[in-house]
Amino acid sequence: MRILGPSAVVSLALMLVAGPVVSQNNPSDYIFLIAAGALCDSVDSSACPAVVKSASGDSFEMSGAGTLEIQNKSVRASGTFAHKAPSGNVLDAGVWIATELVSFHSYGIARGALHQNGVELRLRTSGPQRLPMSSGPVPTGGLAVFYVRLVPMSGIAKTAMLQVNCASGNVPDERFVEGIRLTIENNGGDFSEEAGGRVVFLATRPKVPSPTRTPVQETQESGQAQHN
Repeated sequence: MRILGPSAVVSLALMLVAGPVVSQNNPSDYIFLIAAGALCDSVDSSACPAVVKSASGDSFEMSGAGTLEIQNKSVRASGTFAHKAPSGNVLDAGVWIATELVSFHSYGIARGALHQNGVELRLRTSGPQRLPMSSGPVPTGGLAVFYVRLVPMSGIAKTAMLQVNCASGNVPDERFVEGIRLTIENNGGDFSEEAGGRVVFLATRPKVPSPTRTPVQETQESGQAQHN
């Protein structure tokens, strides 16, 4: 298995989805970053990596990137992790790979994040919000839950549920802290205390498959081309 570095993971995720944004009348797809890429280009030292702790003081540090396809209920994502003891000693480290999307709940557009021609877009303060037409992905808040495979550099791979929370938009009171949570199966540990890390979701236009032409349509189009 080829292990990708953090910058390669981010580049791959950004290449997977492209196109303008549409109204939320149609479910959007999403690119997301977890303590990676441009999120780390700041003076905030707590932005990267994303850190989550257990009640015993153990912690997981994670970064990565990927895409969500809401209509297909699928996720493609990967990144790196390090499991540390309360003392800071590394217990194991490796890569994580998303395997199954459980759910995604959008909190709406990240307020103050949209600009067109240097002018900030005004959003309604009440009622449902729709994503405006845009030339690129639109930052939104939300909570994604999916299963991941933790593959350490040595040892046995483990399955875990990863929660990725971007606290922007209309954020529920119980999820106002941005970051990640991790639950490892088979009593592997529950890490639910967010201790830092930036997360962002970027809404994009869902992919629309090209219509399939019937043999009759192909014959008609061929005849019209010959006539012209």
